[in-house]
Amino acid sequence: MSKLKKAALWTTLLALVLKVSGFIRESIVAKEFGASHETDAYVLAFGFITLMVAMISTGFNNVFLPMYVKSRAGNPDHSDRNANALLNWTVLLFVIVSLFGWFFADWFVPFIYQKAVFETKMLAVEMTRLFFAFMTMIALSGLLDSYLQSRRIFVPSQMSKLLATLMAAVFAILFSDVWGIYSLVYGFITGTVMGVIVQVVALARSDYKWRPVFNMEKTFAKAFLVLIIPSLLNSVVGQVNMFVNRYFASGTEEAAVTYLNFSSLIVSIPNAIYATTLAAIIFTLMSEQTEQLDKFKDTVFRGMEISLVTLLPIAVGLLVVGDAVVSFIYERGKFTAADTANTYVTLLLYLPIIVFQGMQLILSKSMYSRGKTAVVFRISVTTIAVNFFLNWLLVDKYGYPALAISASVVSVYYFTVSMMVVYKDLGAAELKRFARMSSRVVGPAVVMGLVVWGAKVLLHAGDWYSLYQLAVLVPIGAVVYAVMIRVMYREGFNRFVGMLRRG
Repeated sequence: MSKLKKAALWTTLLALVLKVSGFIRESIVAKEFGASHETDAYVLAFGFITLMVAMISTGFNNVFLPMYVKSRAGNPDHSDRNANALLNWTVLLFVIVSLFGWFFADWFVPFIYQKAVFETKMLAVEMTRLFFAFMTMIALSGLLDSYLQSRRIFVPSQMSKLLATLMAAVFAILFSDVWGIYSLVYGFITGTVMGVIVQVVALARSDYKWRPVFNMEKTFAKAFLVLIIPSLLNSVVGQVNMFVNRYFASGTEEAAVTYLNFSSLIVSIPNAIYATTLAAIIFTLMSEQTEQLDKFKDTVFRGMEISLVTLLPIAVGLLVVGDAVVSFIYERGKFTAADTANTYVTLLLYLPIIVFQGMQLILSKSMYSRGKTAVVFRISVTTIAVNFFLNWLLVDKYGYPALAISASVVSVYYFTVSMMVVYKDLGAAELKRFARMSSRVVGPAVVMGLVVWGAKVLLHAGDWYSLYQLAVLVPIGAVVYAVMIRVMYREGFNRFVGMLRRG
């Protein structure tokens, strides 16, 4: 456990650095290119990267990690041989995917984004082709993340992600005058290659030994295939919803895709940090505790508790100071005050996702760790229909902000159905335990939000420069929330503080 706590500390710090560097990159994009058809095209093309990364980091990882952890405990030699063969077959598969994307991008990109204007579609085609040329390397980075995680090695994966983000920012600064929006693509690819090298070195230093083998035990291969198909389909569901949203957004007005993307990036900060740090460690523990039900229940509760205690105040805080956050990150150069206002509107509509997606992650991980991959898929696939119906119903009347509303409604729906499934299995006592905890966390968050809003009004902070607003209001909110959570939920506060001290 001490190693896990140290890993949690380091990966959390690196995840924070990763997010900061990500917003440096987006700030540079906003400054250099504003909200335009160029940024829309980049977002549309990068969607294929997030699709592949989701398939590996979610679909592959959620099946591979529990199977590999269990098989290593019984027969390490056979499990490593199976792991090598699986890695080799997956890399070979992505070589084929890479070739497909290179040769057929000019067909499937315009088909998916039919409503986009001509200039946006043409740029998206060329950038998609470049991304697919290196898709094998991008997929390999995600695969190595799973193999490192199986050995409780978390930091190199964060370093890999950080390099991809930082190099995109560096290339945008140095080469935007020469390559334009393509500088982001070249920087991301360069950073990804560097990150893979870091991961390979870290894995080589562990007890893992790569072998050029393709033969797997039939029982392992069969079990993996049975689980991986619904898991991959489940991982694709979220990306299908994303493509549906961008399909509708590209047909509303220029820069709509950019506004939605910039606001969703802010919303993704807490969950991205949480998913790559604490949730990854919690999933590892759950995978090891499936035969110890009491410990498993306690780990699930701790995961839900950490999610709500950390994510709810962030959502409430953004409700009050989100306009300053958007302005500070993006408003400069070609990104105007009007662009900030449009982005802030969508940010407000996205806020429920922060809380419900974070807790949903724990619920999904608990089902994956117990081999209930098909159950997760059956729940998540229904979100496609809900999302498409809401978009179809609302977008024509309310424009691109309706897409943020649809996304939030889907997150609440997904969480609710998953709660019903998970706690039916864990028992009514665990559900009551979660409900008691939730009721004691909501109060401090509400008090914090009211105090920060009151301070903003009394101090006329809305008229200040965005950084000054955040420098004053965020510490006020943090102190108020810490005091209130200690008063209203002392045992949870003590557990959280104790975890940080022991870490």
